[in-house]
Amino acid sequence: MSNDPSTPSPTRQPVALTLAGLFLALVLPEIIVLAAPHLRGFSFAIREGIFWILALVVFLYVRVVEKRPLSSIGLRNPTWRTWVWGLCAAVVALIGIGLIYGVVFRLFHLTMNMHAMNQILALPRPVRFLVVLRAAIFEETLYRGYAIERLTELTGNRWAAALISLFAFTIAHISYWGAAQLLIAGFGGLVLTALYLWRRDLPCNMFTHFVTDGVGFLLR
Repeated sequence: MSNDPSTPSPTRQPVALTLAGLFLALVLPEIIVLAAPHLRGFSFAIREGIFWILALVVFLYVRVVEKRPLSSIGLRNPTWRTWVWGLCAAVVALIGIGLIYGVVFRLFHLTMNMHAMNQILALPRPVRFLVVLRAAIFEETLYRGYAIERLTELTGNRWAAALISLFAFTIAHISYWGAAQLLIAGFGGLVLTALYLWRRDLPCNMFTHFVTDGVGFLLR
């Protein structure tokens, strides 16, 4: 892994490999979520397991199939800046989310999906910890690290790549959380996308995501 966020990716790979990887990162998760949006008990555990496996598959795809270093999707050794900037980004995300709930939701008479929230809060705290950890690793690897890097190579435009990955990340939350929650997912995704574009530090993104979700799901 590299400590240099500006390290360029290797020579562009065949388009077919990139498209197959993007199917794993952007399309397959949407299919899984749409196929089983509300799962409990053993079925819930199976879906979580599938997401963990899919994250591992993407890592293996980069190393074994693409034959590229994991630094090509932003995975590098963390430094003190990883934790400092990750925490700062989490604070920004939490303040923005708080304002959306407290101001925007009230102004437009929107309501949070309490049924979905209560389903998660009803889980034992160690299970919730694993869910939050999975979301941080899985979503940042697929939607930020892999998607932004490979879409940039495919389109030649880093901003277009960021917008496509942000859209996919936001829409992935509608099935379980509902339309109103797209504001939350969209803002959180925007912060995480901007952080990745700036730092190109996947562990930093994972840490930000974990802290942000952890405040909502672990401190109750």
